[in-house]
Amino acid sequence: MPPTPRYRPETLHESLGAAFYDPVPSAEFPKHILRFRNQRQAARVGLDGLADVEWIDHFGRFVPLPGAQRRPLALRYHGHQFQTYNPDLGDGRGFLFAQLRDSVDGRLLDLGTKGSGQTPWSRRGDGRLTLKGGVREILATEMLEALGVDTSKSFSLIETGESLERGDEPSPTRASVLVRLSHSHIRIGTFQRLSYHDDAKAIERLLNHACDHYYPHLRDAPTEQRATLFLDEVANRIAILGASYMAAGFVHGVLNSDNINITGESFDYGPWRFAPVYDPLFTAAYFDTSGLYAFGRQPSALAWNLARLAECLLHLTGQDAARAIIDAFPLRIRFAFRDALLRRLGIKTAGEAADARLASAVVDFLLNSRAPFEQFFFDWRGGLASAERAQASPVADHYRSESFAPLRAALAEHETSANAHLDHPYFLREAPCAMLIDEVEALWAPIAERDDWTPLEKKIALIGEMREAYASSALEQAAHET
Repeated sequence: MPPTPRYRPETLHESLGAAFYDPVPSAEFPKHILRFRNQRQAARVGLDGLADVEWIDHFGRFVPLPGAQRRPLALRYHGHQFQTYNPDLGDGRGFLFAQLRDSVDGRLLDLGTKGSGQTPWSRRGDGRLTLKGGVREILATEMLEALGVDTSKSFSLIETGESLERGDEPSPTRASVLVRLSHSHIRIGTFQRLSYHDDAKAIERLLNHACDHYYPHLRDAPTEQRATLFLDEVANRIAILGASYMAAGFVHGVLNSDNINITGESFDYGPWRFAPVYDPLFTAAYFDTSGLYAFGRQPSALAWNLARLAECLLHLTGQDAARAIIDAFPLRIRFAFRDALLRRLGIKTAGEAADARLASAVVDFLLNSRAPFEQFFFDWRGGLASAERAQASPVADHYRSESFAPLRAALAEHETSANAHLDHPYFLREAPCAMLIDEVEALWAPIAERDDWTPLEKKIALIGEMREAYASSALEQAAHET
């Protein structure tokens, strides 16, 4: 079936010019086994009516979508990796396949790939993605969306019938190609590459493209103010992203500047983890030996990356304006964290002072009690309106301790919000939906051992119930309106 009337293709990235990308072919795979298609997101872009064979043609063989760009584009960028500059980056196993519009809010969306074959930027890599890596990305994006993090969406996963050799998991292992839906593939590293080549005209062209298509309210801004306003907008989005990571107990694992895009949307999930308890030193990547991207260091890592973007725009913003935005970032992320906590707990603001007391009390309690992170937010959804339910929690002893008293007092200052949804079946459960590393491995095991996808499908359905209960779109809306 053809796309529905909600389908609105675009070819805007090609207008940047050939200096920003390389046209590439997709890999030819021996098999195409559809493992996951995101019907909910497909409906938003008018592709939900595709038959499976058509879906595989577009997202496994990469036959162009009607009216969309005619060839895949591997985007060029540089970036700091663990704060060491690397000028040899770029889309090494992915490309921009198509662009289209969200039928709900009209925003520009990219369909990008992971595991679609080698490009000029593969750096001796095979350009492939393991099936386990694809499954892990589905779990990360589904869980983060449910928890209110503005994230890319896993759109399609197709097993490709190849065997891959990998040093960090048992090999040979199965291969896949992933398609993800996101709001932009333009990264801080995209600007860094142009700055590295001292190409001021290209920076201005990229800036204008970003403002026109991702921050359209800046289209009419005076030319001399546009870069400063753009940097300020990106800073705000990145602050909301970092705050939402902290409120979700999430560790991205690799917050390099090439993994931070200009819309403040989380993407590219490699060694991610959810923290079992509030531990600032909890890391996701085994190779992060210094803890640079540990849970509690993510806000400072994002601030560091934002400063790298500011450096690229200094000739347009001036030193004072850029410095003011960078200096304000810690306060901005602190306020964003308070807002994220209120949304996670389903309670109303009680004013700046009371909200600050609540945030401090939550962090102190979780840090000192070592109470299970996700269980705490599940138990106290709605604030003190859930006190009775919390006392039936399997970890209720934590809430009876003297150390909980300051947090109880802080919760008493806040009313339950109208969208707390405490009557939702999800909150009638004894325990929340969680995604610790042991469960990720447990979900993968039946796939690896006997090709049994049932546990994964059940988990995705449970995450969907959690998403409905938390009504997490409220945070996404806040990120776009701020």
